[in-house]
Amino acid sequence: QAQLTESGGGSVQARGSLKLSCTASSSAYRSLCMAWFRQTPGGEHEGVATIYTSADKAAYHDSVKGRFTISRDNTRNVLYLEMNNLKVEDTGMYTCAAGRISGRCSSGDPDYWGQGTQVTVSS
Repeated sequence: QAQLTESGGGSVQARGSLKLSCTASSSAYRSLCMAWFRQTPGGEHEGVATIYTSADKAAYHDSVKGRFTISRDNTRNVLYLEMNNLKVEDTGMYTCAAGRISGRCSSGDPDYWGQGTQVTVSS
């Protein structure tokens, strides 16, 4: 059964950094895309970053470009999201996801979801 487990969330002041991890089962890690989504306190659900296995390329939400980096460790089946220069508006529940078809991540409809890890940024 495909499983995704996030860790690394917490509370940080603005301009600080956090690194999220998502440990995936083998079946989930073989997905063609993996991504991080977030749910903001205002209820908005948005894709933050996506990485595509076949093309080894990544895509980011405009609001995080230049500050966040998505990456994978193929030896450990782990997906990362390194977040630098955090802003208050980055606050939210961050969830790891994976899609068996590469378009599933960008469309917001991946096949597998984790439980999420909370990130809180204060001013």
